[in-house]
Amino acid sequence: MTAKPHSVDLSEFFTETTRVRDNSPLKSLTKYMEADPTLLSLGAGLPHPSTFPFAQIGAHVAPAGASVANTAPADMLNVSVTTSSGAIEGLGKFLQYGNGRGVPSYAAFTREHTHRVHDPKYVDWDTVVSLGNTDAFVKALMLFYTSGDTLLVDEWTYPAIIGTVVPMNIQLAPVRMDAEGMVPEALDHVCTNWTGERKLRMVYTIPTAQNPTGATMSIARKRAIYAVAQKHNLVIIEDDPYYYLQFEPYTADSEDRYTNLPGIKSLVPSLLSLDTDGRVIRLDSFSKVLAPGLRCGWVTAPKYITDKIQFHNETSIQQPAGVSQAIVASLMNEQWGHSGWERHLVQIQRDYAMRRDLFVDLCLKHLNGLV
Repeated sequence: MTAKPHSVDLSEFFTETTRVRDNSPLKSLTKYMEADPTLLSLGAGLPHPSTFPFAQIGAHVAPAGASVANTAPADMLNVSVTTSSGAIEGLGKFLQYGNGRGVPSYAAFTREHTHRVHDPKYVDWDTVVSLGNTDAFVKALMLFYTSGDTLLVDEWTYPAIIGTVVPMNIQLAPVRMDAEGMVPEALDHVCTNWTGERKLRMVYTIPTAQNPTGATMSIARKRAIYAVAQKHNLVIIEDDPYYYLQFEPYTADSEDRYTNLPGIKSLVPSLLSLDTDGRVIRLDSFSKVLAPGLRCGWVTAPKYITDKIQFHNETSIQQPAGVSQAIVASLMNEQWGHSGWERHLVQIQRDYAMRRDLFVDLCLKHLNGLV
C-alpha cells in the first residue's frame, strides 16, 4: 500500500493576522490542568462545576431510521448526559469552558465520520468544530483574505456569502455555471485572464444541491474543478451542508422510487476525497440532517489550517454550546453509532425524495402547459 503524502504547504497565502494568530494564552493553560486533576487553577476563570445547577440534560429522540411522527412515546430513545456519564464526558466537561477544538467525544466522532466517508488522501488532515457552515466559511476566508482581495464564486452564489464578504470589502469574481454547477473551463478562463492587482487564491463552491440553483456536481466535474485548482494553486472551500441529501432523479409513477437511496456508501465522492494536496477546506454541518438550532458543525483541512481555526475559535465562539455538543455526542456515541447515523441519513433522504416527488407531481398536474 502506497503511503499517503503530506499536504502541500499553502501558508504562504496566510494573511498577516493569520500568521501571528496563536493559541489563546488562557486556553494554553488547559493542558496543565487536564494533566493534573488535583490542580486548582485560579488563572483561567473557570467556575467550579459544583456550582452548575444542572444534574442532567437530554432529549427524547426517534430511533435511527425512524421519524418522530411515526414513533410512539414509549419507543423514543432517551439521550441523557449526567455528571457521571460513561462513554462520553460528564456534564461538567460539556458545561465548562473548553478549547476551540471541541469536547473530545464530539470532535472524535466528526474525525471518525470524516475518515469513514471521505478517507482524506493525505496524512496530516484533521477536523475542528464550528457553529455551522456560515461560521466556518468566515473562519476559512479570514485565513487567506483581507480587504481588497477577490474571491472566485459561482455566478449565482449563496446570498449569505455576498452579505458576508461585501462589508469586508472583498470582491467577487463570478464563474459561469451549467446544470452541474461551476464550469471548469470557465474557472480556468477567469484565472488565466485575471489582471487584478492581487492574485486569486481561493474558490468557493457548494457542490451538492447548490444554493440557489440546486445544481449538483458529478464526480467527473469535481475532478475537473480540482485539476483547475491545482493548475492555478487555488484553495477550495467546499461548502457541503446538503451532501447527504442525495437521491435519484425524479421519475413519474415508479414503484421503486425510494428503494435505491444512497445512504453513505453510494454518495458522489466529495472534493475532499479527491484532494491529494490538502487544498480543500471542507465545511460540514448537522444543520440539514439533525437541526440547525444545534449550531454544530466541523471543518476538515490540513492540521496547520485547523489549528489556526481553533485559535480563532478560542477568541470568538470558543466552541459550539456545550448542551448541543452533549446531545450530539451522546446520540452518536452511545445511541445511534455510525450504523444508526447512516440509517437516519437514509430516512432523511427518503423523506426529502418523497417531498420532492410530491412537489413535482403537483406541478405536472396543475401547472403543465402553463410554465
